[in-house]
Amino acid sequence: MARILTKLYDVAGAIAGILILCICLLISAQIILNGVGRISPGLLPSTIPSYADFSGFMLAGATFLAMAHTLRAGGHIRVNLVTQRLPLALQTLLEGLTLTIAALLTAYATYYMGALVAESWHFGDVSNGIVPIALWIPQSVAFVGLALLTLSVLHTLVDLVQAGKPVLATPDEV
Repeated sequence: MARILTKLYDVAGAIAGILILCICLLISAQIILNGVGRISPGLLPSTIPSYADFSGFMLAGATFLAMAHTLRAGGHIRVNLVTQRLPLALQTLLEGLTLTIAALLTAYATYYMGALVAESWHFGDVSNGIVPIALWIPQSVAFVGLALLTLSVLHTLVDLVQAGKPVLATPDEV
């Protein structure tokens, strides 16, 4: 089961990376169009309709999809100045408490993001840009990212309980 979850987090992280690459390509295409428009006006369209909306939605998607992978890879910023000096049992207890609180908060956020997706679907909400985008689409990506983060926090909590020692610390953090 852990291998399947790890693969799921990795796939979400890869999709986040692809979304970042798409942002780079979209913004680069817009810059090229601006340059061509200044050199030879009227040759190409001067703008990509709603490119700022598209890149914003992709950035939000990349951010939320990358969170679970980043947690499991140990990439989130942690301040260990105090905890690394505590006894191992207390470190374990604090990490368990932190993960429990994180699981509750991410589950709460996931629930309400799901409610927002359902509301946007129900009311047919669309973006305000030139190209109207149904808002439930980017919101669904954020919902999936939050659900994966909640799952990864619970997965990490289970790992902590099974190991009986902190699991989030890596040697290069010391």
